Amino acid sequence: MTDTLVKPDADDASDLSHFGYAQQLHRSIGSYGSFAAGFSFVSILTTVFQLFSFGFGFGGASFFWTWPIVFGGQILVALCFSELAARYPISGCIYQWSSRLGGRAWGWTAGWLMLVAQVCTVAAAAIALEIVLPTVWTGFQVFDGFGTNAVFLGSLLLVVTTAINAVSVRVMSLINSIGVTCELIGVTLLVIALFSHAERGPGVVLHTGAGVGHGPGYLWSFMISGLMAAYVMVGFDSAGELSEETKEPRRTAPRTILRALVVSGIGGAFMLLATLMAAPSLTDGSLGDPTKGLPYVLTSRLGDTLGKVFLVDVTIAVCVCTLAIQTATTRMMFSMARDDVLPFSGALKRVNPRTGTPMLPAIVVGVLTVGLLAINIKNPQVFLALSSVCIMLLYIAYLMVTGPMLVKRLRGEIPAAPGLFSLGRWGVVVNAAAVVWGVFMAVNLGWPRAKVFGSAWYLQWFPELFLGGAVVIGAIAYAAVRPHAPRTIVLPDAAVPAQGV
Repeated sequence: MTDTLVKPDADDASDLSHFGYAQQLHRSIGSYGSFAAGFSFVSILTTVFQLFSFGFGFGGASFFWTWPIVFGGQILVALCFSELAARYPISGCIYQWSSRLGGRAWGWTAGWLMLVAQVCTVAAAAIALEIVLPTVWTGFQVFDGFGTNAVFLGSLLLVVTTAINAVSVRVMSLINSIGVTCELIGVTLLVIALFSHAERGPGVVLHTGAGVGHGPGYLWSFMISGLMAAYVMVGFDSAGELSEETKEPRRTAPRTILRALVVSGIGGAFMLLATLMAAPSLTDGSLGDPTKGLPYVLTSRLGDTLGKVFLVDVTIAVCVCTLAIQTATTRMMFSMARDDVLPFSGALKRVNPRTGTPMLPAIVVGVLTVGLLAINIKNPQVFLALSSVCIMLLYIAYLMVTGPMLVKRLRGEIPAAPGLFSLGRWGVVVNAAAVVWGVFMAVNLGWPRAKVFGSAWYLQWFPELFLGGAVVIGAIAYAAVRPHAPRTIVLPDAAVPAQGV
């Protein structure tokens, strides 16, 4: 198979055929739906509500500054991804891009790590329902104990999202777009409401707070608190994952990748600032308490009724976030199976001709995720460590794209795409900075910390153990399917100009 760049206004199905793939998925997603896919994966209402107490607990009010730092690093990655989305508008983008930049084995490894990470991330998103629903109505506390009830609510949500993913991408996109609209409106109104109940000025972000340390020793706690922002600002590449279902993806996906991250970054920054300014107290321990955190600020400052209205909006955000992540995971599984590089690829690559969706991957992802949720019943600490490690795997997968991209760029082997998104003369600088950022964050996320992962040795070293296990299992799977994988992914022909990216 040879990749060839075509004119931007070419028919989308014809464009896809130049990469050796037939148009099987239904192409029905527009610009807003593409943006919604990335924004709902990030889902600041879901993740900021879920993780605010983590960031504040380690860094105090000054942890706010980790947000713009992480945003700055991730925008570098997003700029690189936007270039690739314009050149390779194919589902399973991390796998497809890394394969074309680093070779078949390299790309398979990146795709495998991304797939494992996404399955874990679906579970982490679904379990967030436990944080908001029982607060909205005590009737949602069906079972005693946080773990069992969280698994029950998360599993119910996964049954619904799996059914939606199996039925229609149009339905999925419509629900996702409606949910994102509700989330955007909710974020805006929430920020206004909290600012109107401010107890202190914006200078609060210059104070670490009691109990978290000061001076040089604070830097370590600050780096840990930055994991909160790192956990949130991933998944903006989902617009690329849905390229084969997006209209004019070469033009649409680059813009929506950037737009999803920028809107999330701005909205999240205002949410954090408004929460810190409106919190009843910064020193009573409530903001760092996982059972209180941001929902506590809402109900205490806005009143029980209005606070619960906003929590309903958060519930909607959790649902569409889970739906979006599961959709992206399904497309990654389908894309790899289509190249016959996964076990049972023959079944996983089938697309229902009526619905235009890969039904079996959606079901497999749903079943695997429910299985992961079950870990939380008896081993909530292991599930927490698993949720943290999956983000590290996402950053490694991103790095496996930006790294070989920099090498190809320095060699002048990135194909030009006149009229499409390009970093131009800034390409090398941005790409190199993205690689440095990716290495730093992968190390920071995986560093063995008892305060993050747990005191037991196997929990402290869980990131390294899990990464090693994932690689070993992946190597076995790759060795098993490689002899039967007829498709060979190659870089564009030398005849395609490699210049001016």
